[in-house]
Amino acid sequence: MNESLNRGAEAPVVVGEEEVRAALPKLDVRGALQRMFASLARAEAVQPLQTLTLFPQGAGDFITYLGVLSEEKVFGAKLSPYIAVPGAPVITAWTALMSMQNGQPLMWCDATLLTTERTAGTTALAVDYLAKKDSTRLAVIGSGAVALAHLRHTAPLRAWESIRVYSPRLANDAARQAELRAIDPRIGIAETSAECVRDADVVMLCTSSGTPVLEFGDLTKPALVTSVSTNVARAHEVDPAALPAMDVYCDYRRTTPSSAGEMVIASESGWSPDAIHGDLAELVSGACSAPSYERHAFFRSIGLGLEDVAIAHALYLQLREAA
Repeated sequence: MNESLNRGAEAPVVVGEEEVRAALPKLDVRGALQRMFASLARAEAVQPLQTLTLFPQGAGDFITYLGVLSEEKVFGAKLSPYIAVPGAPVITAWTALMSMQNGQPLMWCDATLLTTERTAGTTALAVDYLAKKDSTRLAVIGSGAVALAHLRHTAPLRAWESIRVYSPRLANDAARQAELRAIDPRIGIAETSAECVRDADVVMLCTSSGTPVLEFGDLTKPALVTSVSTNVARAHEVDPAALPAMDVYCDYRRTTPSSAGEMVIASESGWSPDAIHGDLAELVSGACSAPSYERHAFFRSIGLGLEDVAIAHALYLQLREAA
């Protein structure tokens, strides 16, 4: 481990992707996020709006995710660029963690894997607070790294009798099917989206789609539906017109409505963010109630800078302890 972990105000430790990968199995993602949202509820943390900065001549952009955790005496920023190059765009993410005590940088880490973990961990935290305790059927739309992380984090939360996964690319991908089944023996591969979500208590949307991937008519009973963000402008995995008919929750009500694609679009048609029932800070602190399930519930996360700072701080402490 880099000796700078023990040198106070000297140069920050730089942690690359492989070092992060090695540290992940011991990282308490759930604990770090729950403590962070509890701090946010106590006004011991600050979550500014994320900012999008465009590169000149259409060369791309970068999003800045900021956050302050005063109880941990740290603040930081994740920078996530989208660089337009021939072929596939270049997308990376790095987090800077700094000290509130002396203003010195503590760590600069590759945040690619951490972003996936904190995204899945946030959804899992929401599922634990929002899903019915007797939920038995879990459905996942998507089969990429984010979907796999969601499955790892959510599989232990309820006594699931079935876990079904659907993605168009899975039909001809035996290796990915095997990887999914290795996560949990209850996982089965659905042939269609409708089959996947039939009788589901919880449906997790884990795609990179910018347009809806779920037909609410395929749901046979009131369910919890969760959705995450992608790099696509105004991305929405559910139909914005469906929001007024659901109990809506989000990661943070002060920032999510201005960034979540379906909320932005729904607001243009008269839906108000005031209709949001609660956010994770309120759920963790007991300041809002769980859904009644007289109708569908919807949880939307956009990814918060505070989540990035919290998970980076947890990584920093773990690496410092191991140094």
